[in-house]
Amino acid sequence: MRLFGLIGKTLKHSFSKVYFTRKFAELGLTDCRYENFELPSIDDFKALLDSHPELEGLNVTIPYKEEVLPYLHWHTQVVREVGACNCIKFVEGRLYGFNTDVVGFKKSLQKVLAPHHKKALVLGTGGGAKAVGYALKELGIAYLYVSRTKQSAGLTYDEVDGNIVKDHLLIVNTSPVGMYPNMDAAPVLPYEHLSANHLLYDLIYNPAKTLFLKKGEEQGATVSNGQEMLELQAEENWRIWNSPLTL
Repeated sequence: MRLFGLIGKTLKHSFSKVYFTRKFAELGLTDCRYENFELPSIDDFKALLDSHPELEGLNVTIPYKEEVLPYLHWHTQVVREVGACNCIKFVEGRLYGFNTDVVGFKKSLQKVLAPHHKKALVLGTGGGAKAVGYALKELGIAYLYVSRTKQSAGLTYDEVDGNIVKDHLLIVNTSPVGMYPNMDAAPVLPYEHLSANHLLYDLIYNPAKTLFLKKGEEQGATVSNGQEMLELQAEENWRIWNSPLTL
């Protein structure tokens, strides 16, 4: 039996297990199984590996995308620059780390991106934000991080005024604000300064339309959620797990 899975702290509403279980059924892969592995702490990761030597691949979600790095034997340059890993490939007992969030976000964003989207605000500073920043850099889009507390390079939410919103026509939410079950919350922004030229992208996929996106729509902005990004990164995970390892 080929075993794949997901590690994280709370996985009740995980996308990955549903996606891969359906994929295995559609492909007739009766020898493949995907399981959720909730870990109270990253310190429990070693015990998980010892008890499941048949593991071939793992996805990693919050809060362990950064904490899992010391357990890897090798990782890509993207993982090194982003500082986060969401995909692990097992080869002869060694763990190889990848970041497929970058691929998923970049491919998804390109479908809705317009030429005037030259400057972006990235809400949040976690592993997802860093993956988004890496993809934006590859696309030649300048960006600023926005967080609750002052960072060395970025803004606080209090500093984001109408002029900044008007000057940054792409806004990407990588924070968990607005995620189920707290669907009545949204990042604190001057939404009244949004326009039809804006694109709001939310990495959250549950609910499908967060309050952040609804507020953007009310101002005529184009909106997109994280569902397609998840599907694209899942397919990239599957490709990595089934391809020869190339370093």
